[in-house]
Amino acid sequence: MGDNNDRGQNTRKRRTTISGAGVATLKRGHGNKSGACESIAANHSNASKEDKVRESPTTSRKDKGKHEDSGDKLSCHRIQESLLSSASGYSNYRGILNWCVVMLILSNARLFLENLIKYGILVDPIQVVSLFLEDPYSWPAPCLIIVSNIFIMAALYTERRLSVGTFGERMGAFLYLLNLSAILCFPVATVLTVSSLTPVGGVFVLAVYTIIFLKLYSYKDVNRWCREISHAKARSLSRSHSCPSVHRANGAAAHAQVSYPGNLTHRDMYYFMFAPTLCYELNFPRSPRIRKRFLLRRLFEMVFLMQLLVGLIQQWMVPTIQNSMKPFQDMDFSRIVERLLKLAVPNHFIWLIFFYWFFHSSMNFVAELMQFGDREFYRDWWNSETVTYFWANWNIPVHKWCLRHFYKPMLRKGVQKWVAQTAVFLMSAFFHEYLVSVPLKMFRLWAFMGMMAQPHLTFLIQIPLAWFVGRFLRGNYGNAAVWISLIIGQPIAVLMYVHDYYVLHFQQSPVEGAD
Repeated sequence: MGDNNDRGQNTRKRRTTISGAGVATLKRGHGNKSGACESIAANHSNASKEDKVRESPTTSRKDKGKHEDSGDKLSCHRIQESLLSSASGYSNYRGILNWCVVMLILSNARLFLENLIKYGILVDPIQVVSLFLEDPYSWPAPCLIIVSNIFIMAALYTERRLSVGTFGERMGAFLYLLNLSAILCFPVATVLTVSSLTPVGGVFVLAVYTIIFLKLYSYKDVNRWCREISHAKARSLSRSHSCPSVHRANGAAAHAQVSYPGNLTHRDMYYFMFAPTLCYELNFPRSPRIRKRFLLRRLFEMVFLMQLLVGLIQQWMVPTIQNSMKPFQDMDFSRIVERLLKLAVPNHFIWLIFFYWFFHSSMNFVAELMQFGDREFYRDWWNSETVTYFWANWNIPVHKWCLRHFYKPMLRKGVQKWVAQTAVFLMSAFFHEYLVSVPLKMFRLWAFMGMMAQPHLTFLIQIPLAWFVGRFLRGNYGNAAVWISLIIGQPIAVLMYVHDYYVLHFQQSPVEGAD
């Protein structure tokens, strides 16, 4: 019997422990039954509430949904702007952009089919080759490019003599003046006297000589600055080899630094001549390796886009320009405007393709091949809200050269800012006229003014336009004004030059056509 009582007491103790704090309080309170009952009831009520919450989570959501439904029934409006309003802050117009692209493709596809139906297939690659090699036995354009090495070597050996003090800075400046003047004048004399040199070949030759002129001018300035620094510090700089052999350090290519006059070598000079930049440095930023896949992609783009450019010019632009000669001769203003607008679309499309082909595909190809590290050949000129922003961002190599070697030196000499800007615009206009009028063998004042109509050359026209756009047009309106000046300005110059060329050299009636 005692064992049974002991087992009964143990069982009750275990039950007390399991039942919770209420029974334990009962035992500690020596029979306070009422407090224990209240504690047990409270514990059970809290547990039941928690169980209900865990067991039916959808119940509260249903109740909340009922309240929201009742609220929507009573009120469905709030203060908000329409999506197309500027105050709404909405900016996701991807669908509208896709629609614009589809409409552009469809409209140009119609024009392309219309052109094929009217003129047939006009693309002729052999004709393009003949433009460069009209006289295959003399090849004047390649010969002129080979001759340019004489001027490059003259600049190199002039710098070597200056570095050792064979003659002074004045004599060096005089020799550079002769050399740079010859670079500009010699190809002009050759183009004007050699009849076998075609206009396309002349443009190519003059472009190469213009690039050499700008590069050698930068080469002269940088080496002169190095001499001034060395004289100011009054210490000798260690001689090193330019463009040294590359050695590997931790898996990456490392290039030794070059100091003056160790840069005055043939290898350094020709690296600069082929590098995609107009501004000389003793130590160019170099990429660690040549990416072969990147190189092949750029090469494919170069070949494909060149063929596309030639095809579009032959198939689309040439017939339109030929049909534009009759309105120009008759001075039919309405027809001239109609032809101008018709020429604007293919001309602008070709200009955009040429920009991508030259500034992205070609220059990146050369930079990758030469491991040239600075690939900023252009910036976001397509977002230009002012004409001046477009000038400064569409052609970064030329912009850097103008700032470094022309604009800032004039400011340091005390020239006023507007005078320096005017000089930059005039120099730009001169070189573009140099590249067009000489190969076409036309020298008329209104042709120069026609070049001024282009957005990147303008002085008399674009300076007022830049002021007007910058002052009165902002944001999207300013960007639209820049695009309009790009699309309309270039066809005007194209028609003026082509008309003058046909009248002066062929004296024949242009092809008459309807559209």
